[in-house]
Amino acid sequence: MNKLKKIWLDGKLVNWKDANVHILTHSLHYGLAAFEGERCYKCQDGKSAIFRHKEHTQRLFDSAKIYLMKIPFTQKQIMDGAKATLKANDLHEGYIRPIVFIGDGVMGVHPKDNPIRVAIICWEWGAYLGDDGLAKGIRVKTSSFTRHHSNNMMTKAKVSGNYVNSILAKLEATRDGYDEALLLDPQGYVAEGSGENIFYVKNKVLYTPPLTTVLPGITRATIMQLAGDLGFTVKEELFTRDQLYIADEVFFTGTAAEITPAREIDERVIGEGKPGPITKKLQKAYFDVVKGCNNTYKDWLDYVKF
Repeated sequence: MNKLKKIWLDGKLVNWKDANVHILTHSLHYGLAAFEGERCYKCQDGKSAIFRHKEHTQRLFDSAKIYLMKIPFTQKQIMDGAKATLKANDLHEGYIRPIVFIGDGVMGVHPKDNPIRVAIICWEWGAYLGDDGLAKGIRVKTSSFTRHHSNNMMTKAKVSGNYVNSILAKLEATRDGYDEALLLDPQGYVAEGSGENIFYVKNKVLYTPPLTTVLPGITRATIMQLAGDLGFTVKEELFTRDQLYIADEVFFTGTAAEITPAREIDERVIGEGKPGPITKKLQKAYFDVVKGCNNTYKDWLDYVKF
């Protein structure tokens, strides 16, 4: 990661090198921190806009509420802080990471009255699974690790501790020579990738798992709406991994991954072994929207004035 100039920390812009926390920070020891991943895109008109900024900020507050953390700022302050961080770094296109965490004070599992702190960081970040992945598709392995049960870790919250499961799955997949991991839920149905939601296409119908054990992805919701508006049928239903093997197309969605096709899963070639026509159509539709090329969805863009 290229270090930039400033980080927003507890309401103030501080120098990158000075944005430090104490080694006894509670979240560092026990894993409870809510965070978001957002992208700011350079639009066709030369302006910069954060994609679905309101929805990401709402999910940040929802995640914190689920885990009993009261954010000491309003949603508007957090949204303004993200814009201020981009401007302070003169970053017209990049990734934004707001994070809410429990500061230092007492130790032990109960954080008691330790302060709730907030930081917003931004940096340059290209295609999460690689430019080749976007263009040609990735190789995927079903993980030996199971996605969380909904009564084990609350899966509607985007919190740091949930991602230990993802780290294990990702390490396993990449060490075996794959690009990404596919996790199954506790009942053996397909859940999601290590950091993405998943869709498959069969006979021009799109399928994606229901929101039982998976994170309610904002890119997922975006693709469901775009696909519907383009005339495709989208179904939320449980399915098994062998249904993916015989799918016409498979792709992952996420703010970082954007729309990344899977060309192979567990040594089975998906479709023709390259991004299919529906995947490519949705990719184009998505990038048209985030780049400001489609005024139908202009409300999804929050412009940043540099």
